[in-house]
Amino acid sequence: MTQIRDASREMRLDPDSFAGGYFRNAVYRHWDPYEDVPQALLEQDRERLIAREQTEGQFDGLRRTLALFGAGEEAVTEDLAPLLMVTRDVDKQLFLTSQLYEEAKHTQFFDRYWREVVNPVAEACGFEVTNPTDQRYFNEDYVALFDETADAMERLLTDDTPENRARAYCHYHLVVESVLAQTGYYGIQSSWSPAGADLDVAGEPVHLEGLIEGVTRVRSDEGRHVGFGMHEVRRLVQEEGVDPDVVQTTLQDLMGHVAGTVQYEEGEVDSTPLVEYAAEKLTRRIEIITDAEAELPPVEELVHVEGGRDISAAD
Repeated sequence: MTQIRDASREMRLDPDSFAGGYFRNAVYRHWDPYEDVPQALLEQDRERLIAREQTEGQFDGLRRTLALFGAGEEAVTEDLAPLLMVTRDVDKQLFLTSQLYEEAKHTQFFDRYWREVVNPVAEACGFEVTNPTDQRYFNEDYVALFDETADAMERLLTDDTPENRARAYCHYHLVVESVLAQTGYYGIQSSWSPAGADLDVAGEPVHLEGLIEGVTRVRSDEGRHVGFGMHEVRRLVQEEGVDPDVVQTTLQDLMGHVAGTVQYEEGEVDSTPLVEYAAEKLTRRIEIITDAEAELPPVEELVHVEGGRDISAAD
């Protein structure tokens, strides 16, 4: 018979635990990247992009954004495994398992969008057909950010200390999942949604409702991931004695990679507001984690993007 790691528990799970509540939320908000993003919306996106007057450089701005998102989702799907392996609490294990599943679904959505929208548009417009794995889309800061995140996670397998756990959560949940992803959502929302913020976008704006539908659902999942990471980092600081400077230094050190990733040398979006947005998100995360009196925001607030569709509408 398999030995139970924690024999002190009377029941398998603690339904009142933070992780248990987040796991139930994940089950409740389950979605299918094929069934719940209608084919008709993707066809509409494709037709609108084909009809749009745009240069190949402008279209490549969209491709770069989608390539970064797709590669990021694939990377975090792989990189989360060490944290799951060292986690002993069964409720946290359940949540992390749901997170792995959701990251895989996000990878699937962005792959689908590239196949069904991006490549057909490129062919119809006479643009070069590119792959989402083409290295042209990934600059040095993006590669360094994910390499360092993978290293922080893998370090747990050989040196699982509270400080290293805090660093791992900072890399994965608070920078990649929170600051970088939230900034990406903001850029997509601003550029391709009628409800977006006012960014300086070159060319005639076009509304990509299929893309926004998928990103809204991805964003709903990511709110749980960010909330769980923030909860765990706060616990490590308040209950296990991790110095808040470890958190602040780790996050600030990674901000340069975030800024470098969202800087667009060429494209149709002014990147200055994106960098400012990322910096504001990072500052807010540090305040919540290091202030013992601050309250963790609800999931709905953690996934909020200015001008974005209400997350409840994704149910």
